[in-house]
Amino acid sequence: MSDTWRTALTVLQEAKPEIPADAHVMTVVIEFPPGDAGTPPHRHAGPAFGYVIEGEMLFELEGQPPRVIKAGEAFWEPGGDVIHYSDGNNRTDIPSKFTVTMMCVPGRPMLELVDEGELEGRKDLRWRPPS
Repeated sequence: MSDTWRTALTVLQEAKPEIPADAHVMTVVIEFPPGDAGTPPHRHAGPAFGYVIEGEMLFELEGQPPRVIKAGEAFWEPGGDVIHYSDGNNRTDIPSKFTVTMMCVPGRPMLELVDEGELEGRKDLRWRPPS
């Protein structure tokens, strides 16, 4: 019998999310062509955990500075009221591909777009570099 299983696991990230009551779990794969801006600003009702398989993602959550997540790196967002501003392909020369596992709230869509009025009303919550 092999003992490889004892060292085969690598923890990519840990979190203590609030999981909605009666949540159902969905795992999806998202692929964007080179330079694609990705999904418009949106939110998820529950937490979402992801892993970049190929390329790079420009990732920005409300209140946090934008950051680049590269292939082999993980990310998560708490869901709920937090706006997810960016998940676009950070590269113009290669596609990006990532997987996301979401804890979905029954009766609500897994992704809700945020309209311009709400973005304007919450602009003070978006991260800005120090002056």
